[in-house]
Amino acid sequence: MTSTVSAPLDFGIFGPDSVTWKVYRCPTSMTVGFTRTALTEMFDPLVVASVAGTGSLRERAADRYDRTLEYAGALVLADSATAAHAADTLMRIHTRITGRDPVTGQAYEPNDPAGQLWIHLTQWQSVLHVYERFGPGRLSAEDDRQYWEECAIAAQFQTIDPADVPRSRAEMRAYYQRVLPDLVVSETAVEHAHLILNGANLALTELRGPLRVVSPLVQWLLRRATIATLPRWMRTAVGSRQGPIVDAGVAAVLRPIMRLAARQPKMLAKKLESSSPRAYAVLAPAILDISPTTPETVSVQEAFLRAGRPLPREQYLALVSDSVNSAL
Repeated sequence: MTSTVSAPLDFGIFGPDSVTWKVYRCPTSMTVGFTRTALTEMFDPLVVASVAGTGSLRERAADRYDRTLEYAGALVLADSATAAHAADTLMRIHTRITGRDPVTGQAYEPNDPAGQLWIHLTQWQSVLHVYERFGPGRLSAEDDRQYWEECAIAAQFQTIDPADVPRSRAEMRAYYQRVLPDLVVSETAVEHAHLILNGANLALTELRGPLRVVSPLVQWLLRRATIATLPRWMRTAVGSRQGPIVDAGVAAVLRPIMRLAARQPKMLAKKLESSSPRAYAVLAPAILDISPTTPETVSVQEAFLRAGRPLPREQYLALVSDSVNSAL
């Protein structure tokens, strides 16, 4: 039995009629989608430097994965108060983290808009890519348009300049082409990519009772599925020679499993509770279709207004302004 879940205050920013809920509530998103997201992020040298600087991934990979899924899930599926609180809390935590990347020599700060944009877009592109690869299939043209519009709305939870957010697949591909020369296959990036592959899969595939004997097989499947979604250069970086035959075989096995999981929300919630208890608390109401106290959606601006806090970008620009003024 899963734990009792309280009704959310509202439908959050998007709600059940959105394409965001359609994609993010799919089991592909909470499994391979987020593993691919976290792994891909590590090839930005400043992002991996900030992660490596805390030591959290080396010391507790599964816990960090749980917290990342909790945060990302809160922004898109939780009620508006939970979403605003999660974004504001992380913004404050990030203001205390600074350092210098030993590979590039550049200074880093997690609230930097360029780094935030990379993290945000790799998540939305990865989750969609995995949804279409192992889930229901390609979005319709209208749903695709709406998905990228909703991606831009969600970007307001970060310090990102709204003008920098792609509004289509074509713009997303153009963004990747622009940033590709700045990505670095460093020893630290590869180490952390493997930590994510191993840590996330262990948490997701740890089965109990008689099913425990098949846990290694499930772990192998999810690992291979994640690799199957990676571009060739990234596969080479993590030391994988996996080719199209394995990719196709993994997809053929995983698609029906994901379809079955999507039809069993209670089973999905129970597994999420055991593998990612923090994420379960914010994702379960949406997964289980628990009606909110007030059946409404709320804009990001209104969510922060109700919380009595400025938007993250407003906070960031104020901090930059204060820093400049203090240096004069």
